[in-house]
Amino acid sequence: MADFWTTVGSAEFARIVALSLGVSLSATGLAILLGLPFGASLAVFRFPGRRLLIVIINALLGLPPVVVGLALYLVLSRTGPLGELRLLFTPGAMVLAQAVLATPIVAALVHRALADLWTDYGGALRIDGATPLRSIPTLLAMGRTHMLTAALAGFGRTISEVGAILVVGGNIAGYTRTMTTAIALETSKGNLALGLGLGFVLIGISMAVSATAFALGLGRTR
Repeated sequence: MADFWTTVGSAEFARIVALSLGVSLSATGLAILLGLPFGASLAVFRFPGRRLLIVIINALLGLPPVVVGLALYLVLSRTGPLGELRLLFTPGAMVLAQAVLATPIVAALVHRALADLWTDYGGALRIDGATPLRSIPTLLAMGRTHMLTAALAGFGRTISEVGAILVVGGNIAGYTRTMTTAIALETSKGNLALGLGLGFVLIGISMAVSATAFALGLGRTR
């Protein structure tokens, strides 16, 4: 027990948790930046290929993380098209990998929420003279709890991810080692104190995100 509390209070433990939160929050922010306007556009605009894009976005919800990591590895490697950026085995590559996984989740949830609102209130907005583009801010304000839920879902995806960031981050101690990759490594080494400590933190964060999303959904039904 003493070893457990010593490990939890160590600088290494704090560094791993801080890096995990920083990478996941950055990736979630990028996913929101990309996914929110894309999902909103799919909800209010009608154009050729729209249905196909909706199908693709929802199909991407099940992207295998390791495959995403492998694809990004090939793109970011020295011989890849983005090799000159030298992002491979850096926190930046991990942010990019997590954002790729979270963006379809954000876009799909935003589309579903705003599509319903557009069906219910689009006619009234058009009567008031609002174009589909000008209607988007109003719809976003009306569905703000849905937008927050989408953001929380994206963060839940990023904070628990391990496969993609392990491939593109390399699990380098003190640089790209996050909670999920550290748990996998330390458990295989028999260092259960660090693995359990990080596991408790990760479970706490995941439960807090899930509980908040559930509370928001419960509040909308009352």
